[in-house]
Amino acid sequence: MSDWNKKTISRSEVEELTKKYGVDPLTASIMIRRGITEGHDIMYFMESDLRYQHYPFSFSSMEDAVDRILDAKEEGEKVLIFGDRDVDGVTATTVLYDCLSDMGIDVRYRLPQGDDAYGLNKTAVDDFTADYGSLIITVDCGISNNEEIAYAAEKGCDIIIVDHHNPPETLPEPAIIVDPKLEDSGYPFKDISGCAVVYKLVSALRFSKSEWYKQDITLLNVRPLNDAYTIECLKVRNLVPVDRLDETIVPGTISITQTRLPQFLQGQNIFVWDKQTTTRLLEQTFGKNAVEFNVFDIRPEVAKLIPKTGSLSLLALKDMSHFARYGNHPATEIGGFYNIFVTYIQQMLKAAFPQTVLAEEHDMQLVALAALADIMPMKDENRIFVRQGLQSLNKGADSVRCGLRELLSPLKLLGKELTSTDLSWTVVSHLNAAGRMGHAELAAELFLCKDAVKREQIAAQIIALNDERKKLSAAAWDYAQLQAKASVSKYNEKLCVVIDERINRGVSGILAGRLVSSYNVPSIAVTFIGDTAIGSMRSCRNLDATKFLNMMGDMFLNHGGHTCAAGFSFERKRLDEFEKKLLELSQLIELADSTADIYNVDAEIPAAYLDQSLMKVADFFEPSGEDNPPLLFMAKNLPVTNAAALGKGEKMHLKLELQAQKCKWPALFWNKGELLNNGIAIGDRADVLFRVENNVFNGMKTVQMVLTDIRKC
Repeated sequence: MSDWNKKTISRSEVEELTKKYGVDPLTASIMIRRGITEGHDIMYFMESDLRYQHYPFSFSSMEDAVDRILDAKEEGEKVLIFGDRDVDGVTATTVLYDCLSDMGIDVRYRLPQGDDAYGLNKTAVDDFTADYGSLIITVDCGISNNEEIAYAAEKGCDIIIVDHHNPPETLPEPAIIVDPKLEDSGYPFKDISGCAVVYKLVSALRFSKSEWYKQDITLLNVRPLNDAYTIECLKVRNLVPVDRLDETIVPGTISITQTRLPQFLQGQNIFVWDKQTTTRLLEQTFGKNAVEFNVFDIRPEVAKLIPKTGSLSLLALKDMSHFARYGNHPATEIGGFYNIFVTYIQQMLKAAFPQTVLAEEHDMQLVALAALADIMPMKDENRIFVRQGLQSLNKGADSVRCGLRELLSPLKLLGKELTSTDLSWTVVSHLNAAGRMGHAELAAELFLCKDAVKREQIAAQIIALNDERKKLSAAAWDYAQLQAKASVSKYNEKLCVVIDERINRGVSGILAGRLVSSYNVPSIAVTFIGDTAIGSMRSCRNLDATKFLNMMGDMFLNHGGHTCAAGFSFERKRLDEFEKKLLELSQLIELADSTADIYNVDAEIPAAYLDQSLMKVADFFEPSGEDNPPLLFMAKNLPVTNAAALGKGEKMHLKLELQAQKCKWPALFWNKGELLNNGIAIGDRADVLFRVENNVFNGMKTVQMVLTDIRKC
């Protein structure tokens, strides 16, 4: 019997969250059970505005990347974007291509074709340099292409790597690298998609059009502290805090030249809030005419865009700061100054460059797709990306970017209120099919083509490729079953390995993922193209796929990826060596305990509180995905007032009607039709684990239960 685990929490914990953040007790209890208790994490469940994302220039290398691209524009250079064949790679390519072409740069793109290996290749370098190209930007790839990048440099090409994969021990060089997984990247969140990293680069390029780019600015504030004054200074460059100095001075004890202030403020544009008050406080600290530096009063300028701030002090602004509420920045006056300064700059840029607002909205639709396609954890800024993308897509058909509109229409999704599930299971699977079937260029052309009729034709081709992909996936599963179960025993119950030439290369990743689901161990699927073996690995139970492959890296032609998903290739003649090495390594693998039969319950709902308002609680935790599964509720002792088996042919599914105190609930239990009158019948009482979802039928929306487990009382 499965284990229903509901973590015990204290009333005081719930009361603390409800009081501090204004959430209801049920939501607070779910947060606590899920470990969402720190202000930084809570913020991304309560806020959806892009203001709460991380700043692009947090990347230590971002300024170098922007400057190199601006140089390319200035010099009229030819630029190549080299992407990957999956959804993340195609969307990343699209977002950057749109931006660079809008800037007037001579740009083209290239994706792996047919049986091309993953990542940059020498043929692409040769073709580009033969056409006098001088800058290659890799997106969603490149971090493991050491040999190819060195080759490009020899051919006179500069390289910018924009990637999010785990870096190898030796980084490619020479190259400018923008990758959140680098130890010294400077970026505060590692788990964003390749498309999101490109979006950060594009945001930085848009910012570079403003007068604020590369300006060294210091925000300065003076506040009384008992018999002394504290002078707070925060250096900001490209909206990112880069240094801070606090000096507490007792008036009459030292001159300003004896402090660290002159050196800290040298070469800076110094902004204050209320110049008159700040100057008076500085004079009280150091004496009249003792302060020689010039300051700019930014409050009147901010008030033009945000009128309510015109009469407020920094003390009042500090208390208004949402960031301070979540503890992201100390609740200090200089923290409030920084937050209002950033808000002012962002509002000013929107007013100055209105065309970027729509461009950013269209970008966000693709960033949302990429986050779901690459199974990024639904926490931190990924939540904002997906929420913003869905919000934009659901504004109406006219708000959907070109390409997506033509794909959504034949899939009967245009005009429907889309969810993250719709994007993950339908849109992503179709777009991925193009790359899996060796035609990634179709997905890119779908987004970039200017001809609406041509886009419709491409969408039809992609849908046909997805149908073909389904057939190949089914065939691959048939081949795999012949050896999968035996391989688990062979590899010490730690690995599942399937090697079969009949597996289509494009579905090896899908097959490996299905093997993980079936056998609950890390799985590898290998096929062959000529003299080369091509493999995909999907992992689980805390085994890092890239670290595992690194242990046999000397035999690979190339390899790399993420913690849970990776790929590799090697010479076919080394197959026996590969299998032998896997057998040796399988004895060393340590897997986390399997939790397949343990259900972690988010909340128990008494029958008296079982009503449709439960959907609002579930919506609060959307989007769901990796690290944030849909909410799982428990209810006990519910009468079964109706029961039937459903299915077009075989009655595979169970449909129940459960009586709560206020209403009757429709409940579906997929693939459990055999339970009817053989475990559950009308008149029984049942305990259930369930999720809630909206069911739309004939334009009517109702809330229903989707059961995960059931026990007869």
